[in-house]
Amino acid sequence: MQNSFAIVATRTMQEYAEKVVQKLIRFPSFSEQAETISRVDTLKVSVFADGELEVYVDSSLRGQDVYLFANAARNMAGIPVEEAKIELYHAVDALKRSQAERIIVFEPYVSCSRSDRTTRRNSVGLWIHFKILASLGTNHIITYQLHSDKSKSMVDQTICAIDDVPGLTLLKKHLCDTYIQTIDQLYSVVKPHWAFCSVDAGGEKLARSFANAFGSPLVVAHKQRDYSKVNTVESINILSAEPIKGKTLWIVDDMVDTAGSVYSLIKTLATLEPAEINLLAVHAVFSPPAIDRLCELSSKGLLKHIMVTDTVFCPECFIEDLPNLEIVPSTEFSANIIATIAEDKSLGKLLKPFNAEEYLRRPRLL
Repeated sequence: MQNSFAIVATRTMQEYAEKVVQKLIRFPSFSEQAETISRVDTLKVSVFADGELEVYVDSSLRGQDVYLFANAARNMAGIPVEEAKIELYHAVDALKRSQAERIIVFEPYVSCSRSDRTTRRNSVGLWIHFKILASLGTNHIITYQLHSDKSKSMVDQTICAIDDVPGLTLLKKHLCDTYIQTIDQLYSVVKPHWAFCSVDAGGEKLARSFANAFGSPLVVAHKQRDYSKVNTVESINILSAEPIKGKTLWIVDDMVDTAGSVYSLIKTLATLEPAEINLLAVHAVFSPPAIDRLCELSSKGLLKHIMVTDTVFCPECFIEDLPNLEIVPSTEFSANIIATIAEDKSLGKLLKPFNAEEYLRRPRLL
């Protein structure tokens, strides 16, 4: 049985949410519900002269489960981080006051996810974010690929549930669909000639998930940082059980911010003479000077493919500057998540580890 629900969005995610709705209504169970579930633009923002804002709901959502799409990173509306966060918090409050049955915040990329380290005297941005959402009445948080597994423990799941969906699965499927395509290619090319490389020791788990999924070797980059400086890498050591020379390398990370780590790593890997070096990342944060660094690596022939998802908006100028940039859509996956929850089914199937051989052997519709 389907729960009654609606999909809304803050100003930063309206186009993304519209795409999710269009994907969702293609599912047989939801094909006749487009007008019912789509309330994407039902949240309105009033901005006062002093810069303060209010969010109000302009149609009834009483008794419905509401999926609120939001994002505080770079967005098509050009809204800065601080304003986008405040709008999200106001939106949750407005939905609560409008008597929504459940509020599910769907934040594909949580921009404060890197602020997850606790020391004696620092604030923890991610904890603050989750705390505010839960205290305002959010019932469920859904996101893609948080920066660390420990981040989920910041939410008291007796108050607010959280699902951190493995966004790397989107990239694994895209590799299969675009670069591999057949079982023969998997066994003759991928397994013997590809390798997956972590950006640092902390990212070994992410790279290992690719190595396991495709049956390819794992390469671990161990970098030394100067923590007195932000985004600074002092040195990199490469650990590999097999020679890297002649391999097709895929560097794996959850996000690319300034591309400082990637820039240093690719220059180090290039000295080991791989056949090519490619980059896989879920979130294309691309803070300056990331585009300049990636352009330099690409123009020198050191970086062949850059593959990211659409969890963070990439303007047309990025694509013009980086012709080798591939943006993998996540909207169909998001629609699938909503459909699963709306029908009270388990998300387990969407969260399980990806296996390339199983995926390539699946029946395909013509």
